[in-house]
Amino acid sequence: MNIRPLRNRIVVKPIEGETKTAGGIFLPDAAKEKPQSAEIVAVGTGEYVEATGKTVAPPLEVGDKVFYGKYAGTDVKVGGEEYKILEVKDVLAKYV
Repeated sequence: MNIRPLRNRIVVKPIEGETKTAGGIFLPDAAKEKPQSAEIVAVGTGEYVEATGKTVAPPLEVGDKVFYGKYAGTDVKVGGEEYKILEVKDVLAKYV
């Protein structure tokens, strides 16, 4: 992948939701909700704090799985793959 996020941003690959319900009904693409979970594929260098003159690294690493806000970030397409660029503050939680 050739995307390198700047400063306090991350690049994630959204994890698609289920294609069928618990009852076995297949959902068409129009009925699916936007994904809100993703795997981090790139992390920026961090946020520069002017008061201290230092850069604070984000508390996230490549490979972490995260939940993010429903309408957060910017969708991008690189090499036929869809990614989302988020600010670290848009991440709600990490999960295993």
